[in-house]
Amino acid sequence: MANLPHTTLALPPNPNPNPNPNPNANTPTTLFTAISSSKNLRQLKQVHAQILKSSLDRSDDLLFNLLLSSCTLSPSLHYPLSVFNQISKPQTHSCNKLLREFSRCAEPDKALLVYERMRREHVAVDRFSFPPLLKAVSRASALTEGVEIHGLAWKLGFDSDPFVETALVRMYAACGRIMEARLVFDKMSCRDVVAWSIMINGYCQSGLFDTAFYLFEEMKNSNMEPDPDEMILSAILSACGRAGKLTYGEAIHDFIKENDIVVDSHLRSALVAMYAGSGSMDLAQQLFDKMSPKDFVVATAMVSGYSKLGRVEDARLIFNQIVEKDLVCWSAMISGYADSDQPQEALRLFNEMEVSGIRPDQVTMLSVISACGHLGALDQAKWVHLYVGKNGFGRVLSVNNALIDMYAKCGSLERAKEVFEKMRRRNVISWTSMISAFAMHGDASNALNFFNQMKDENVEPNGVTFVGVLYACSHAGLVEEGRKIFELMINEYNITPKHEHYGCMIDLYGRAGLLTEALEFIEAMPFAPNVVIWGSLMAACQIHGEMELGEFAAKQLLEMKPEHDGALVALSNIYAKQRRWEDVGMVRKKMKNSGISKERGYSRIELNNEVHEFLMADRSHKQADQIYQKLDEVVSELKRVGYTPNTCCVLVDLEEEEKKEAILLHSEKLALSYGLISKTKGSSIRIVKNLRICEDCHAFMKLASKVYESEIIVRDRTRFHHYKHGFCSCKDYW
Repeated sequence: MANLPHTTLALPPNPNPNPNPNPNANTPTTLFTAISSSKNLRQLKQVHAQILKSSLDRSDDLLFNLLLSSCTLSPSLHYPLSVFNQISKPQTHSCNKLLREFSRCAEPDKALLVYERMRREHVAVDRFSFPPLLKAVSRASALTEGVEIHGLAWKLGFDSDPFVETALVRMYAACGRIMEARLVFDKMSCRDVVAWSIMINGYCQSGLFDTAFYLFEEMKNSNMEPDPDEMILSAILSACGRAGKLTYGEAIHDFIKENDIVVDSHLRSALVAMYAGSGSMDLAQQLFDKMSPKDFVVATAMVSGYSKLGRVEDARLIFNQIVEKDLVCWSAMISGYADSDQPQEALRLFNEMEVSGIRPDQVTMLSVISACGHLGALDQAKWVHLYVGKNGFGRVLSVNNALIDMYAKCGSLERAKEVFEKMRRRNVISWTSMISAFAMHGDASNALNFFNQMKDENVEPNGVTFVGVLYACSHAGLVEEGRKIFELMINEYNITPKHEHYGCMIDLYGRAGLLTEALEFIEAMPFAPNVVIWGSLMAACQIHGEMELGEFAAKQLLEMKPEHDGALVALSNIYAKQRRWEDVGMVRKKMKNSGISKERGYSRIELNNEVHEFLMADRSHKQADQIYQKLDEVVSELKRVGYTPNTCCVLVDLEEEEKKEAILLHSEKLALSYGLISKTKGSSIRIVKNLRICEDCHAFMKLASKVYESEIIVRDRTRFHHYKHGFCSCKDYW
């Protein structure tokens, strides 16, 4: 063949300046590939646009694949739902896949929109549709929709399918309908480990721990295959910890050992949490020490366990080791300090949490409010109240109830009442908090008025309400009124009196000097008196100088609790008043040998947003010289108007002059002197004393309020004393 001459052809100009180099770019295959290779939502949307432009026969399949990819790439389900709505004829199997995806997402309620379209467009719902749909309902707590779906499953005959039955049990349990969950569970013909686990966990989440334990025993006896897994064991161990059932928890631990169940990190965590929740911290610590790495959830359980036992130093050691602390961890530690008489540390830690960027929830705020009330610092209480309002807690009922209690404990009944009156919704706790506030301030008249108003508004009082009302009667000497209230509680409200109600009645009779009636009341009780009952009688005997009965009450108390420091001190004081110094020495020797020490008295005063604490004869304050100079001045001024130190409460074997010197150095007198140095004109002096104020300090405060024309508010162990113009709100009845 002859060679052809080489020629150059002139091509016509291309009408499309940007031709697609790949003629197959918009085929289903290339578009499926483009969907699977998309790395972000922007790329996916570009493929979406090409699908819509291409008008291919398989566009529904393409859109569905794009839809599944968008579930993982899209920050919300808004875009995936818009893609779903562009699929012209959704198929059952495709919708089931979508339901599975949506049920796992952060917005599970969106699965119900898919279900609604399926029903509206008559897309068949099969046995595979129900489990993911019910899972979505469970996660969204959509009970109404769940009941409707249950009805549909029954109508279509799928309600006996084991997977649907298990999903129904989960749904009802998650929505808090534990009885309905149990009805479905009991009808199941075949229960696997998952069904048992869901039912047991449902009881645990509902706080029905005993029922959970019974069901676990039933499961063990049912010859279920396979054996209980770590999820069931973890759930039941958690229930033991939350219910404080140490013995049962130990039995579960033995079951794990006897059956050679592998203790993985999840199960070990559950064991640590169980022992910590049950207060068995030594065993919890042993297991915790074996964990590596230390799970922060378990570490938090350890912090909480130590805190509940008052071992805040041990709790803090673990707390400090946790690198990434979450809100639960911070809250556990703050609560530990708030409940362990270290309110300042609780507030300091709360400030640290704020600086770290962790936002509190209402549980944290309740601990902070409690700490502030315990501290008794009004300025800090005002700051906490402002914080509550600014951070969205102002309408939370439990928070407002706590604020009432906080202000009452900080000495401001006016602010407590203001919170109460501004509340849009009140419950029995709101009313009880206000009644208790009046009671601790000795305002029995308002306590009884609020109690009657509460009844008029059809709010039914509970047992705690009656404790508050009886307490108010006790501190005001309203014996007859107290008797009527006690009878009203039993006869009209059918409330069975508990130890605390009897304790209030003993206190009522005792303060009024009706010690015989008090003893008769104890003897008529339907159950044995406890430490509180004997303690109330013992305190009343001390006030009224009834030494023989007081000694009897103290000895009864010590039989129940030999290490009770208050009873030992009271017994020592009874002997000292009778000048039985040998017996005093025996009691004190017993205390020393047993390592029991008398609780040290201290007084706190808040000035310029700072809380200052004083002990007896304390010289640790930076202004100690000025404070003692002021104290000398105050004593001189008060002596001019008739003050004479009352040494009857100094129950140690000292000379009279030594007793007078000792009594002038009580912590509340030092706090008052510091307050007088620093107070501004027109401001009140507020002091918090951890023990009952003695007779001498009570008379001292009355005279000081008159001489220095100042309102002095003292909160002691049992009540408030408002001193003004030489008088006390307690009318010398305390």
